[in-house]
Amino acid sequence: MNPMVNIAVRAARSAGNIIARHVDRLDRIRVESKGLNDFVSDVDRMAEQEIIQVLQKAYPDHAIVGEETGRHGEADYQWIIDPLDGTTNFLHGLPHFAVSIALQHKGRLEVGVIYDPMRQELYSAERGGGANLDGRKLRMRQQKSFSGRLIGTGFPFRQPQHMDAYMAMFRGVSKRASDLRRARAGAPALADFAPGRRAGYWEIGLQPWDLAAGALLVREAGGVVGDFTGREGFMQSGNIVAGSPKLFHDLMQEVQGHCTPDLLK
Repeated sequence: MNPMVNIAVRAARSAGNIIARHVDRLDRIRVESKGLNDFVSDVDRMAEQEIIQVLQKAYPDHAIVGEETGRHGEADYQWIIDPLDGTTNFLHGLPHFAVSIALQHKGRLEVGVIYDPMRQELYSAERGGGANLDGRKLRMRQQKSFSGRLIGTGFPFRQPQHMDAYMAMFRGVSKRASDLRRARAGAPALADFAPGRRAGYWEIGLQPWDLAAGALLVREAGGVVGDFTGREGFMQSGNIVAGSPKLFHDLMQEVQGHCTPDLLK
């Protein structure tokens, strides 16, 4: 395994241990609001600090971008971390959250690790090296369309200005899909594709730390990710569609047909 993958795994497991220790102490956790429907807890901060410590010890010259603490340094190698993707679920006692760590080199995703401390599931991906779940190689099912398939999504609860467009997408997809699911946060929701728990996924208004590791995982498992135009701009726009190649195109066209102009920029 790539040494950088090993370090990311070590950091993710260490952060996951911190999160797991606090699951039964929710009444003692301090919580603050960062914005509309956006919260941060002491556990988020402790987990992020643990990840940063592990990464900086191994790679002191690398830059880090964390959801809670922002940017640390400037370098061609840049780690992108979400210490607790699914904070709202965690704070409500719902066991649907994960640690997400990715590495970019000159803007290209190289490493992705997603760790679910409740299921103790570890997803890892390396550019050109495939995707794995607990050491087992993953390969996405190749499906021609999303008709009759289980599709994942996420509501734009932090961007209510897009709710009308989103609900139009939801109605359009639901007419053909077997069912829609929204339970897990962005990173673990993307990770769910590789073992076949979802056939496709779309969401509006995510952040780079929500997307980076999961996007690489999807690609290395044989899938496609893109923005609502079908291009590579999902890390900038935060709008994402994912699935196997033919299903991706089918789902992207359905979603695109309900987009307002600002969602296609």
